[in-house]
Amino acid sequence: FRLKGCLGPKVYTEVPDGGWGWIVAVAFFLVEVFTYGVIKSFGIFLKDLMTDFEESNSRVSWIISICVFVMTFTAPLSSVLSNRFGFQPVVIFGGFLISLGTIFTAFTSSINQMYLTIGIVAGLGYCLTFLPTVTILSQYFSKRRSVVTAMASTGESFAIFAFAPAFTALKYHIGWRYTLVVIGTLQGIIIICGALLRPIVIKPKTSQTGIEQITNSPPIDQLRNSVNSGNLDVLSPDKLEHGLESVGEQQGEVEPLQVPPKQKDISMQAKNKLLDLTVLKEGSFLCYSAFGLFATLGFFAPQLYVVELSASMGTERDKAAYMLSTMAIAEIFGRLSIGWVLSLGRVRKIFVLLGCVSLMCLALVLFTVVHGFWGLVVCCVLYGFLLGNIASTHIPMLAEDDVIGIERMPLAVGVYVCIQSFAGLAGPPLGGVLVDITQNYSSAFFSCAGGMGLGAVFLALVRPAKTGRLCMRRDNGRNTPVVQQESKDMPGDFQEVEIHKNTGIKS
Repeated sequence: FRLKGCLGPKVYTEVPDGGWGWIVAVAFFLVEVFTYGVIKSFGIFLKDLMTDFEESNSRVSWIISICVFVMTFTAPLSSVLSNRFGFQPVVIFGGFLISLGTIFTAFTSSINQMYLTIGIVAGLGYCLTFLPTVTILSQYFSKRRSVVTAMASTGESFAIFAFAPAFTALKYHIGWRYTLVVIGTLQGIIIICGALLRPIVIKPKTSQTGIEQITNSPPIDQLRNSVNSGNLDVLSPDKLEHGLESVGEQQGEVEPLQVPPKQKDISMQAKNKLLDLTVLKEGSFLCYSAFGLFATLGFFAPQLYVVELSASMGTERDKAAYMLSTMAIAEIFGRLSIGWVLSLGRVRKIFVLLGCVSLMCLALVLFTVVHGFWGLVVCCVLYGFLLGNIASTHIPMLAEDDVIGIERMPLAVGVYVCIQSFAGLAGPPLGGVLVDITQNYSSAFFSCAGGMGLGAVFLALVRPAKTGRLCMRRDNGRNTPVVQQESKDMPGDFQEVEIHKNTGIKS
């Protein structure tokens, strides 16, 4: 699947921090609108489905649970297909599945059929559209990555705020089935967004004599990983060597660049990778994945139970419904503000995320101690603001060097989201069980606060795991890092490295 011309690759000498990346940002905004925005607005159809199909609330709720689980659990498949065929065809196919699944749902005759159309077909389509879009957006930006990603991710919040009243009014005039047909048709816009995801190619600068300036160019691995695999051949060590040999023959003064055979093999192996499971051996990635797993437990309860919690405190249901709108508005400001804060670069981004997660834990506890309408409004504002901070940064944070880096992000993001999927599937039932046992909706918020607290602990361990401070042993009264070297992939000149300078021990 190789496109040329207006939809072909964009070639730059360095990360542009703009350029075609602004078009990709708009595409990501629209993808957010018609994926997460539609999923979180699907609740307006629950009452109609329960009435028409004579089903229970729990049976109907499984439609979205299955959809979210399929969307996150199949994330590695999204990474494999993106690295094999490129971002454009994967997102285009995903948009087709979303539109097809939503339209077919309008013609179903049972809830079990909706499990297939919305849960599996559309759920798989959601997976194939969101992750490739956010990954390629991260490649187009460096210094502005945080603020641009945060701005583009507000599409979800705007959609929640606008779709609920719009779809409700449309449903009143034409019925829920034809409303789903309209939604599925609008989701076809994702196909156009997928065509706009032009792959980015970073090539080194060349001098007037035609000799590539290797010292001022990004490393080979960065060049290779800046392109979505399968769309374009990038400069490999073999091509660099061949090119310099031809220049040397013409000028007679330049020696060819010699690339060791082992380095060639490693480069080719990395180029042919479709999914990077080696990140599971890195302590920083494991800690960050544990953070994502436990923190996801805190992403569901407020939206599901805040209305019932407010009603149990004596608030009228009409007013209680405004809690969700309050969260959505606060989430928009949270997404925009965190992008601005991270763009300043004064504090490490992972520390900013840690602060937001810790405050989120406190906000969830606060839900259980406040009383009255305005107390819950304050909690909803705090929760929505902090949720916007975390939701817009936790996936792009994988591109930071404190976790795995931008070079390995396209291969590892699927593994990270797949690990999160288990908490997304177990979270709602866990909250429901606690509510049934205690007959108190605030108990669900306690479980979410506990999960968010555990997530904060593992997030605090990410940077120590990356720097090696978690692997310390005491030697003669001193803390000495234990260094594990893989000499099989290293040149012979570097295999003898002094590990403990004070003791004189060599490997």
